[in-house]
Amino acid sequence: METVDMNSVSLKRPRSEDDVANADEIKRQKISEKSKTGNDSGQSVESVTEQPDKSLLEDTKNEIIPNEESEEQEDEELEDSDEDGDPESFADMMKHGLTESDVGITKFVSSHKGFSGILKERYSDFVVHEIGKDGRVSHLDDFSVPVDDEVNFEDPSEETFTVLSDEDKQRLEELQLLKNKETSVAIEVIEDTKEKRTIIHQAVKSLFPGLETKTEDRDGKKYIIAYHAAGKKALANPRKHSWPKSRGSYCHFVLYKENKDTMDAINVLSKFLRVKPNIFSYMGTKDKRAITVQEIAVLRITAQRLAHLNKCLMNFKLGNFSYKNHPLKLGELQGNHFTVVLRNITGTDDQIEQAMHSLREIGFINYYGMQRFGTTAVPTYQIGRAILQNNWNEVMDLILKPRPGAEKGYLVKCREEWAKTKDPAAALKKLPVKRCVEGQLLRGLLKYGMKNIISAFGIIPRNNRLMYIHSYQSYVWNNMVSKRIEEYGLRAVPGDLTLKGATAVHIEEGDVDDYTIHDVVMPLPGFDVIYPKHKIGEAFKEMLVADNLDINNMRHKIRDYSLSGAYRKIIIRPQNVNWEVVAYDDPRIPLFTTDLDKLEGKPLPVLPTDGKFRALKMEFSLPPSTYATMAIREVLKMDTSIKNQTQLNTTWLR
Repeated sequence: METVDMNSVSLKRPRSEDDVANADEIKRQKISEKSKTGNDSGQSVESVTEQPDKSLLEDTKNEIIPNEESEEQEDEELEDSDEDGDPESFADMMKHGLTESDVGITKFVSSHKGFSGILKERYSDFVVHEIGKDGRVSHLDDFSVPVDDEVNFEDPSEETFTVLSDEDKQRLEELQLLKNKETSVAIEVIEDTKEKRTIIHQAVKSLFPGLETKTEDRDGKKYIIAYHAAGKKALANPRKHSWPKSRGSYCHFVLYKENKDTMDAINVLSKFLRVKPNIFSYMGTKDKRAITVQEIAVLRITAQRLAHLNKCLMNFKLGNFSYKNHPLKLGELQGNHFTVVLRNITGTDDQIEQAMHSLREIGFINYYGMQRFGTTAVPTYQIGRAILQNNWNEVMDLILKPRPGAEKGYLVKCREEWAKTKDPAAALKKLPVKRCVEGQLLRGLLKYGMKNIISAFGIIPRNNRLMYIHSYQSYVWNNMVSKRIEEYGLRAVPGDLTLKGATAVHIEEGDVDDYTIHDVVMPLPGFDVIYPKHKIGEAFKEMLVADNLDINNMRHKIRDYSLSGAYRKIIIRPQNVNWEVVAYDDPRIPLFTTDLDKLEGKPLPVLPTDGKFRALKMEFSLPPSTYATMAIREVLKMDTSIKNQTQLNTTWLR
């Protein structure tokens, strides 16, 4: 098997907004057709006619879909970038961004000739189904609510959700959240009957956990009085007395979402249910610019309440309800199954067959994708390196100093103020949003002073702080894997590492024929790992020495920043790989049906046998902690960085 270097012609994935006009779509296709005939290399560059403005950057930031769970949370970029401007100025700003080679992504394992295609022209072109630890793929295919065995307990009736006025709900929410000085809320019972009072009692207790109710007579009128049963503690712990003993404490359900990330979805659900987000649990976070289907569990919220949300939520559907006695745990899954459409492909049938056969038989290099390293001129791994070096002035400088590239205007002003005054209070005044990393660090400097940067940095949430050093580990890993493949190719060699259970061992000369490249792992640097016994082991040491780090001493004086290390397979072979080339005329029509389409009885799209454009529909399953975009990179032979896509886009616009 042959390894192939990243060639000088990089291929891009432009994308358009979903509501783009048909005329714009046709323009895009025409430009693409011109590019096919004008590219001497035989590899064509896709282009779009729309401006690569803030939507381009926002979409690209979200489109590197890592199939990873606890690690993926660390991958959320700390700096949002959405500066407006014309294509030229935007591309000029993005000249300062990263390319794949900047973070060690330089090799391919397949020998086929690359071709062009558009990934995520519509977010519905990228569908992710979670695979549970039992191997079952999550699907939304049932909206029904389970019936309790316990006949004496009844879920709230439909009227429960409509009996309270918006004003009542507002007052009750303020009472529940202790937002005012009132100790109770009185709701007058219009059309007084016992049944009506019962429904109001039930509505308050169902919709506002932590509140109790009683009936009072006032001036000849009946009132339902809502009050706090147990102070603030009741807010976080839904009432126990109203939950039947035979029912599991957790309602598990399938969440189908479109163009929303998992945390956004849970925040919306918790807002509508008036509960804290921490009563939800899940096995992994899924990305925004996609259709994703995953399992969620929530503590002591009935399936009926959840099902009711289907009537009022946009871009979400909830179903497949069941009650269980356990929550879900992060990382407790087998992986994800992807269904991807690459539109307007330029490859020949032979190229596509070669590419997909290689993906199925050999796989792809298990690189950490571009999302791991940020989008601005200051990569996250540089900050991680400074933390490991214990160089806290450098950490502060890298986060706060002015930087070229695309950023929000208020961040630019904040950085300029910091550079000019080194005054945390003055710089903080330039930030309307204080929750960003820059705002958190400035608040820390204001609290602890400029001489205690370590404590100031500690104000940043732990996951975000650890993201920096994990980014550095990923940077080292990518570079070392590229060197390993360049030096030894796609076969196991003596001195490589493989796993025996959870323990890494070296492959010995006499055993080398018992292993393939798919058995080989590479360490993420740390104090609890071993390194290869060939040239790459020495290369690890040299790279860390160049960064003023000691590979034999990866413990940090601050425990959080001590790296124990881990092992990661260098080649991943996707499972359940299938593909099909289809023709189409209208770029706006979907090319397959989703779970929701099937539930709503929508027919399969009717596609022409001889359409103007061709698309590659591909399916594959990946284990946790692997990046789907790196698999697609291997098929198309393209650079996935924003910098490359933006510059190529602007070249074609000119």
